[in-house]
Amino acid sequence: MKTIFTLKLIVFTTIAIAIAFAMDFNACADNSPPILQPEDQLVTIGSNATFCVTAENADGYQWLRNGNPLDGATNSSFIVQSAQTTDVGFYSCNIFNGTQSVPTRAASLMVYVNSIDPQTGVDPVVVFGPPVVSSGSQGTCPGSYIGYVSYTKTPGNGWGWAPDTSNGNTIFTATDTNRTNTKVQYLGEYGDGNCNQTTITVPNPPYSPVYQFYIYFTNNVPTNAYAITLDGFHP
Repeated sequence: MKTIFTLKLIVFTTIAIAIAFAMDFNACADNSPPILQPEDQLVTIGSNATFCVTAENADGYQWLRNGNPLDGATNSSFIVQSAQTTDVGFYSCNIFNGTQSVPTRAASLMVYVNSIDPQTGVDPVVVFGPPVVSSGSQGTCPGSYIGYVSYTKTPGNGWGWAPDTSNGNTIFTATDTNRTNTKVQYLGEYGDGNCNQTTITVPNPPYSPVYQFYIYFTNNVPTNAYAITLDGFHP
């Protein structure tokens, strides 16, 4: 009984520390809820991306990229200067109070570039996202997979990518230009979706105002930033 009591005490103490510490979380923005995590970032290549978190009782911070500590990144915020495809990944922070630490969620950094298509006058958007090693299965498409990349936006940034109907554009596609054996999937804000190998087309007129996209891998999950090309979509 003594052993059981001691184990329970350790568990309850650990939970109490985590809850008390988490309640002190605050965001860098004003008028924020008391508990917030670093937010996903999507910026144009060459722009700065800022990850931010604060904790009132913290006496130390350590930012990490893909689980690896970043040299000198020991403040409540971390700025990725002039973000490039090599900076794409997942950023998290260990927040310290004495010998105790609490990890934040891992927030993603994606970068994109866009240029005018001379044939349509619309900006194709090339988005570079961080691959995730995770196995699963969804019907016949994408079917079984061992990894994926999620090309999404935070709700504050629009949730997804909006079709660009300017200049009479009627074609909206998402394409993996790197491989021929991946599955590309779209999901609309209103629940419409579809999946296909290598490239997928959103019907015209689009049912939803914005769309999220995913690329699924059946083998050899990439370790570096992976691109999807969105034709006919706003950045």
